[in-house]
Amino acid sequence: MTPTTPTNPPGTVPITRTTTTTIRTDREAHRHITDTVRRSECVWRPAVSTYVQRVPMYNLRCAAEENCLASSAANARDYDTRVLLRFPQRVKNQGTADFLPSRPRYAWEWHSCHNHYHSMSEFSHYDLLDSSTQQRVAEGHKASFCLEDTSCDSGYYRRYACTSHTQGLSPGCYDTYSADIDCQWIDITDVQPGRYTLKITVNPGFQVPESDFSNNIVRCDVHYTGNYAHASGCFFFLVIQTLEKHSNLKTFCCCY
Repeated sequence: MTPTTPTNPPGTVPITRTTTTTIRTDREAHRHITDTVRRSECVWRPAVSTYVQRVPMYNLRCAAEENCLASSAANARDYDTRVLLRFPQRVKNQGTADFLPSRPRYAWEWHSCHNHYHSMSEFSHYDLLDSSTQQRVAEGHKASFCLEDTSCDSGYYRRYACTSHTQGLSPGCYDTYSADIDCQWIDITDVQPGRYTLKITVNPGFQVPESDFSNNIVRCDVHYTGNYAHASGCFFFLVIQTLEKHSNLKTFCCCY
């Protein structure tokens, strides 16, 4: 395990993270495994990247079909308005293996409304928590309809694109979702103005093995006025967790 101290932008919490890139199993001496890192753009530009949008239901039918709205939207009429908390996100694979969809290609689900395949049941999960009680007040999700190499670090090359034949995330590469993409939000129509915590989790069900799950969560403070939203104080939320049952990696992910 190699401790690394990443460079932290202003307003974030410095952390020392332990990253494992090679593990032993019974079948092989060494095995490389993926490690995704959740990076929300609100970590870098919180004041300008998170915003509130009001959208009529007739423009959200595809999103409703893909379960991207709150349950109260089921009874909404076409001209009723939903309030959406939008934010971008960026995911990096900093492991040594490709991050591949949990489902085999033949099991990918075609969604005609958006004309794309879903290769995982859920790639990311978004929660809005009450800042005082940490109880969930709203949630959203992001199915991996377009798991691809959007960009890569120097020395790495894009190999995956958004197609019906191949989806994935290569080592050293990023999958970036801008805030204006469908379902890149939490439906906050039923949420009262106040102070909240935005929690973003990648690979939430541990469907894809990773060498380090502890860096898959980002939390941000959100102030919602009823008309506007401001995100600040974003940081990696590191957790202590036994990963043996998920990735044959008997270790603990902690600490900072």
